[in-house]
Amino acid sequence: MPVVDRQEAFSGTKQVGEALRVDTGRLQDYLTKNLARFAGPLTITQFKGGQSNPTYLLETPARCYVMRRKPPGKLLPSAHAVDREFRVISALHRQNFPVAEPLLYCPDETIAGTPFYVMAFAGGRVFWEPFMPDSDPTERAAVYDAMNATLARLHGFDPAAIGLGDFGKGENYVARQVDRWSKQYRASETEKIDEMEKLIGWLPRHIPPAGPVRVVHGDYRLDNVILDPREARIVAVLDWELSTLGDPLADFSYHLMAWHMPPSQNTAGTATLAGHDLKALGIPAMDQYVEAYRTRTGLDPRPHLSVYLAYNFFRIAAILQGIVGRVRDGTATSDFAPAKADLIRPLAAKAWEFARQAGAA
Repeated sequence: MPVVDRQEAFSGTKQVGEALRVDTGRLQDYLTKNLARFAGPLTITQFKGGQSNPTYLLETPARCYVMRRKPPGKLLPSAHAVDREFRVISALHRQNFPVAEPLLYCPDETIAGTPFYVMAFAGGRVFWEPFMPDSDPTERAAVYDAMNATLARLHGFDPAAIGLGDFGKGENYVARQVDRWSKQYRASETEKIDEMEKLIGWLPRHIPPAGPVRVVHGDYRLDNVILDPREARIVAVLDWELSTLGDPLADFSYHLMAWHMPPSQNTAGTATLAGHDLKALGIPAMDQYVEAYRTRTGLDPRPHLSVYLAYNFFRIAAILQGIVGRVRDGTATSDFAPAKADLIRPLAAKAWEFARQAGAA
């Protein structure tokens, strides 16, 4: 199978597919009336990257914007909550945390077919491969340090102090996530996977002790951040759909999956650091990266890291199963969505491997 250039496959925009098309005139009229200094004519294209909430580039002669909307059709319970995305980036923007500037939320389904929000366009670079093939060791080390520091800063906020005290239940986060994704997996299941069956039984009995309640991103990884065009500085953290209040160590250990992700040449494959010479690349080994986070936050995932990784690989397998379910139901938003089916078994196997490291039999 030929090697896939993920940078080429996922960068930039494309014409909007028929199923996700938006009435340009209606949207332009709405934004002209409701968004300060907006003026058409409006051109709409769709970003290639992303799998869940359709994301569009809105271009006008004076300025570019980004729109995120719920996908149309039958959806899983509690998924695609663009109103929550808008709320969390609004709160974080007030703290000068690196997010795109939130501009407008619209719950009216008659404008774009589903609820949506508009944010400022954040220009910069997105690396779709975690080993950053077109970079150098100095820049890679600086980027990974910036990612570590940014997530540590997010986990340092007191949710109540930034207006997010009721953004989620917070307590028993991992247990609730295991229950949620077990149900979502069942709702979109297309075939039986033995490891998923075993994990659904094992994980609820082996939940790590709860950490402090913090804002968690839920999908923090290199290709969900925009970097400054010239320096190793994060301009914006993207894709807050899965954000809530919960266990920061669960959030951080999700981020650590890049060091262990099963390699795949599938176009839809999840990027990985596995198999790369990290020292030569300038990328920290996972234990160094964990220590940097511990130093910054005082939080240490190592006593229960195998369980956290088992949980997170189970969770990502369930999320991808949801995408496959949307292919089945005709509501998938990405050209690469159908190929996600091939990834679920390797992810489930990796999750069970970590469960066995934690004592599962």
